[in-house]
Amino acid sequence: MALSALPQPDVLIAGAGIIGLSLALELHARGAQVLVLERDTAFSHASSAAAGMLANLDPHNPPALSALAHLSISLYPAFLQRIETLSGIPVPYQTDTTIQHLSNTETVRLDERSLDPRQLGHALRTAIQATNIDLREHTSLAPGQAATAKQIVYATGAWPQLRTQVFPRKGQMLRVRIPAGIALREVHRREDVYLVPRTLGAQAGTVLIGATVEDSGYDTETHAVDLARLRRLAAELVPRLDSETEAPQIEAWAGIRPATADSLPLLGERGPTPGPLATPREFVATGHFRNGILLAPATAVVMADLLENKQASIDLEPFSPERFNLERKPRTNGPIFGHGS
Repeated sequence: MALSALPQPDVLIAGAGIIGLSLALELHARGAQVLVLERDTAFSHASSAAAGMLANLDPHNPPALSALAHLSISLYPAFLQRIETLSGIPVPYQTDTTIQHLSNTETVRLDERSLDPRQLGHALRTAIQATNIDLREHTSLAPGQAATAKQIVYATGAWPQLRTQVFPRKGQMLRVRIPAGIALREVHRREDVYLVPRTLGAQAGTVLIGATVEDSGYDTETHAVDLARLRRLAAELVPRLDSETEAPQIEAWAGIRPATADSLPLLGERGPTPGPLATPREFVATGHFRNGILLAPATAVVMADLLENKQASIDLEPFSPERFNLERKPRTNGPIFGHGS
């Protein structure tokens, strides 16, 4: 798309996943003119591949994530209500409880909810279309295009921009039919596997089983051996899920999560880009790894505060985009089985 065809917004957001669209909606509510550019289709990568756990109480979350996660949970009711008001589409919670399976075989019941990211994505995109937010899909950010905006936010997920240390971590998962006679209405989660049932909507009566955590670049292929292992792990929590007859597979997929070395997102302003040309203020909102769905409302609020030169309601120092030495790129080889939102 020609540079001259683009307006001059208050904020240009690069990326239309859950983070970019949620921020656009928050900025719109504050009166900003927002342009969102998406090189693919909105909500088509990690956002739509997620399981949808609002896992603010997950004991395996980094402790530094706690304040942001709890803020997001507190914002979720108003976030969903705003989406429903604009779109006319309610996004129901699929579950209200998580059974956390501990390493000593004991379990803890957590007051955690889950939702269906596909339902959320459809409603959120419809809500965006009901506003004057300018969402342009299949449109990449061209060189020099940032200068058309007063401020720019890079919310590009696992496809980093602006010298940002984010790397892709693949997650395979599958969805199967819940066997007859099993009343599965709670999330079951262990460090190496999770089960997220769908109770409402088109996927009702099925359960998501996930997920691998792999350092394999941008590959989105699924592999039968990995899916079979996920089934076996799931059956340790809910027997009969390993039976392809009783629990036939409905679908399988892989998503690419945006990861950082410490599993914390990057939220904040970046320093000026070297060079003689003046540029707008540049911000980063990415690296949410397996918690993008959970953290979207809080990320939208704190980033909107920064864009308005306001003090965020929580300490954002742990999420500073400048915290890494850019020469360090830690990796682990091969598939690791773990959980992801």
